Amino acid sequence: MVFPEQTSHYGSLYGGNALAAMGKAAFIAATRHCRKAVVMASSQRVDFDNQIQKGEVVELIPRVIKVGRSSMTVEVQLCAENLQSGERRPCGHGTFIMVAVDAQHRPTAVLPSAA
Repeated sequence: MVFPEQTSHYGSLYGGNALAAMGKAAFIAATRHCRKAVVMASSQRVDFDNQIQKGEVVELIPRVIKVGRSSMTVEVQLCAENLQSGERRPCGHGTFIMVAVDAQHRPTAVLPSAA
């Protein structure tokens, strides 16, 4: 839910708040995929297509689309829903590179090596 303190003077969700939420969704998807600690290495591109207004519900849909040795590319779709009308619309999307790390915060293999 978008609350007033998360909005700009236009009444729409600040882009920085949307970006932070998208990064968290990418983190969760990558962690679920590899079941290891992960960090964000980069955000490849984020596009905002529609505003999300105060009082609307934000839905984030993350999906791991590519897996490297220690990295995972996660695509995140950003959608909004008006609770009164039920109208849903796409509002943005972004691509994030997440890296699995070990206890020393060094990159580690996403998948265990075959023995």
